[in-house]
Amino acid sequence: MHNETLYHTFLELLKDQFTPEDEKNIIALVQKHHAADLAPVLDQLEMQQAARVLKYMEMPFQAEVFGYLEPSTQSNLVDELGVAHITRLIDVMDADDRVDFYNNLDEEHQQAILPGLAQAEREDIRKLSSYGEGTVGAIMTSDYAALAQNLRAGEALERLRQEAPDKETIYNAYVVDEHRQLMGVVSLKDLILAQPGTLVTDLMNSDVVSINAAEHQSEAARKIAKYDLLALPVINGNDKLAGIVTHDDAMDVAEAEATEDIHRMGGVSPSAPGLGSVNMLEASTWMMVQKRLPWLLVLVFMNIFSGAGIAHFEDTIEAVVALVFFLPLLIDSGGNAGSQSATLMIRALATGRAHLRDWFTLLSKEIGVAILLGVGMALAVSLIGVFRAGPEVAVVVAMTMVCTVLFGSLVGTALPFVLSRLKLDPATASAPLVTSIADIGGVLIYFSIATWVLRDIIAAAGAA
Repeated sequence: MHNETLYHTFLELLKDQFTPEDEKNIIALVQKHHAADLAPVLDQLEMQQAARVLKYMEMPFQAEVFGYLEPSTQSNLVDELGVAHITRLIDVMDADDRVDFYNNLDEEHQQAILPGLAQAEREDIRKLSSYGEGTVGAIMTSDYAALAQNLRAGEALERLRQEAPDKETIYNAYVVDEHRQLMGVVSLKDLILAQPGTLVTDLMNSDVVSINAAEHQSEAARKIAKYDLLALPVINGNDKLAGIVTHDDAMDVAEAEATEDIHRMGGVSPSAPGLGSVNMLEASTWMMVQKRLPWLLVLVFMNIFSGAGIAHFEDTIEAVVALVFFLPLLIDSGGNAGSQSATLMIRALATGRAHLRDWFTLLSKEIGVAILLGVGMALAVSLIGVFRAGPEVAVVVAMTMVCTVLFGSLVGTALPFVLSRLKLDPATASAPLVTSIADIGGVLIYFSIATWVLRDIIAAAGAA
């Protein structure tokens, strides 16, 4: 059922004249839909209505749906459901969802909820919430399966059978020593196929791909994608197993990182509050202004240089007014070529398919590509130049097209590498920034070529 249809169905069932039949229909409705499909609908309902629907779900499924809700909805439901109900809900939530929810609450709600939790849950929340935002530790879960190295396959399977209900995943179990240092990983498949008396250490893979809890979360997503892992073990500073990052959390990280890069490339400020975490429908007008205004102001002042360049060549423009006709065409072509190059380079750097050491190779290749693109575009625009203003202007326009496309492409290629070298996000080489730089260069290139090629015409116009 489509979200909009499901939303209106809930509204109809939650009417004032509520009947036992409506109650049965709501229960049947929540039972036949996935948690990820129900959560967006609950986000749209009024908090009182959303709380009523949640209470018709079994507690484990209710916790699953709750984990998919928007942070703002989760916070509002604390008062609606009550601290006692929220405490029971937290108790059955996945460890990572539990910490995310807790961190999104204000201090008053945190202090109200924490005393009602079991000591194990309190310690787990304190440990996981101590990691800085954006680190691997902030997204890992402590619900992982660990096995002692002296166990045999039969004993390990029995241990996993007992622990499975409380673990995020048991497809891979991590072998640790008495100090919880990571020794290896063993798959559930290998345990099942092995003879019961086989030692776990004989089955495990000791060459384990892991990550430090202090590293950036995007590195965890990259490793999970690169090595095709279901989960990535996380170690702390003492090389002890601290938790795991699952592939679904890695997907969330990848989506968030991609959203941030897209915002940066569009010239949207990453320093504005709520970036990437607030639905566009929920974002306030002031928040959207904060997101977009800083870069727009920077670009406004950058474009002043374009105007200054045009003013510097007033004599050339007065002598050959037809040059103005081709100005937007040439400037946009350079900016467009630069945006294409920047997009390709930023994506290559983000996915690890290009590195700083590849700068010269990629720049050399881009020069060849840009020249060919510029020549092709120059041939097309020169025909318009001959028809519109004569062969002299056509030569100027064709030469400028090649130069501006080359300049824009080089800016778009080089800027992400320069920013990476300066330890800045390459995505800051946004399309508006590259376009503005290409515009300034394009104006200077165009009128410089025109002044040189048409110097006789300009001199004659000045003498007259």
